Amino acid sequence: MKLHEMKVRAAWLYHVEGLTQAQIAERMTLTRRRVNELLAAAMEEGIVRVSFASPLTASIELESRLCERFGLEGTVVVPTPADPRLLHRAIGRGAAAYLDRLIQARRPRSIGVGWGATLRETVSHMTPASEAQIEVRSMMGGLAHGSEINTFEIVRGFAQVLKAECHYFLAPIYAECPQSRAAIISQSVFEGIFRKTCEVDISFLSVGDMTRQSLQVRYGLPADTDVESLAVVGAVGDLLGHYLGADGNPVDHPLNGKVLAPDLVDYRRIPCRILASGGAHKQAILRAAIRAGLATSLVTDEESAKLLLSA
Repeated sequence: MKLHEMKVRAAWLYHVEGLTQAQIAERMTLTRRRVNELLAAAMEEGIVRVSFASPLTASIELESRLCERFGLEGTVVVPTPADPRLLHRAIGRGAAAYLDRLIQARRPRSIGVGWGATLRETVSHMTPASEAQIEVRSMMGGLAHGSEINTFEIVRGFAQVLKAECHYFLAPIYAECPQSRAAIISQSVFEGIFRKTCEVDISFLSVGDMTRQSLQVRYGLPADTDVESLAVVGAVGDLLGHYLGADGNPVDHPLNGKVLAPDLVDYRRIPCRILASGGAHKQAILRAAIRAGLATSLVTDEESAKLLLSA
């Protein structure tokens, strides 16, 4: 039997008839090692071509391209829902599954979380677990009024679903002035919280845009700050309350000196930094954060992934 014919026959028996390599070896009077070599050669030479008939194939390809383009360790790309109002839920589901796997694989001692609708959806779709060894920490101050998307509610939700320890950062998102911020974090209790926030094993955040869709713009900005003043100095959105330009660096605006959240230099030291966001309105800030290396992993939707790759 010629070599080409052997490759075709072995490939047919394996891929079409579903025989194991041991069964093929017995039928063709070959060793299992030789069968393995024939199957590998058939794939390499194009005798066998693999195709997938699944809508998830496109997402998997986008995940691979995002990792390669931006040097990410991990990506999750979910199908973009037809109804934009369901985008937070779709990304939240993908993020929940990713966190479930990550927690089981890495067994982290601590997780730092932000706030927002996507994180709220993530909590609601995570698999309940018993991870008493984990500390869940809020990574920034919160709103002064109650809200299910508030930092305090989000960190409590994560702690409840994981049966983990819960650590709040009991402060507003922004101090009145840089001097007030310095005075707050110089206190021993806050200094310790800031230090531990930057020592978490995993951070899980979303990014905020500059439109009225942004919860930060609607609820989190101080009364004396308007979004137009941020746009004038080149801001495209925020991460941890720090407003960034298109290059991913903080813009020159007084607000960035008031934010009660870790400095981005310290934030970069966190080994696993997950961003979960999507939508055309978040493209500029998402692109800026990823290009600046502020994320090691990304959870987004197909349309957002395509826009990121096409830029």
